[in-house]
Amino acid sequence: MPSSLTDVLELVGELWPVDGAEEWDAPGLVTGDPASRVERILLAVDAVAATVDEAIETEADLLLTHHPLLLRGVTSVAEDRYKGALIARLIRADCSLVAAHTNADVVEDGTSGVLASRLGLLDTMPIVPGLVEGAGLGRIGRLAEPITLGRLARALGDILPATATGVRVSGDYDREVSSVALCGGAGDSLLSDPAVRAADVYITADLRHHPASEAREQATLTGRGPALIDVSHWASEWLWLDVAAAQLRSALPDVEIAVSELRTDPWDFVIV
Repeated sequence: MPSSLTDVLELVGELWPVDGAEEWDAPGLVTGDPASRVERILLAVDAVAATVDEAIETEADLLLTHHPLLLRGVTSVAEDRYKGALIARLIRADCSLVAAHTNADVVEDGTSGVLASRLGLLDTMPIVPGLVEGAGLGRIGRLAEPITLGRLARALGDILPATATGVRVSGDYDREVSSVALCGGAGDSLLSDPAVRAADVYITADLRHHPASEAREQATLTGRGPALIDVSHWASEWLWLDVAAAQLRSALPDVEIAVSELRTDPWDFVIV
């Protein structure tokens, strides 16, 4: 039988249980008729004009994104505001919108788990354990053999899709690193976590000036603390889409599932 949006929502709930989401999050169905048929799904990190265009142009029945379009409260979906305009376009095109956000971060093969796997980390475990064994926020593990911080940063540059801001590093290029903590997406809230502080290097995105500076100064003072690697938020989470698509294809063999190749990182170029 043809898959319905209800079927897809049930699968999404099994793959990325909503009870794993943070309290402030807003995963799930944003717009769409649960009874509608789903024959094509497009996966993307962000629901922005470019990915909505792509979903409509490819006649997708569902745009499944990592980031929720309506994460923060809105009082209007008027079409002179971009969120209202996107929702109206999706409704007119009979394209539903669903988000799997922090509930897709914490599962074993979620955003952080995929990044850890692509780096070849061994003996991985969550930085902050979740409700289910193996699940939780971030990952910590070890490299198969120690390498320099510079080589690790270059390896990340090869693994992640290219962005204008690239890979930024705080630490000595030749410093030897073995234990790695990481968090896909914005992770400076974990800088003070004991597991992160005990690692040789911490990889995340959106590191702000003051938390990064304070972590660097504390490490300089005490001689303990991780080097920092800051990558694109979008790039760190984009890797997860291929894994998510494979899981959906396995469960929905009659549904065409594609991953958007569009870069929705907000930065276009840098001047140095």
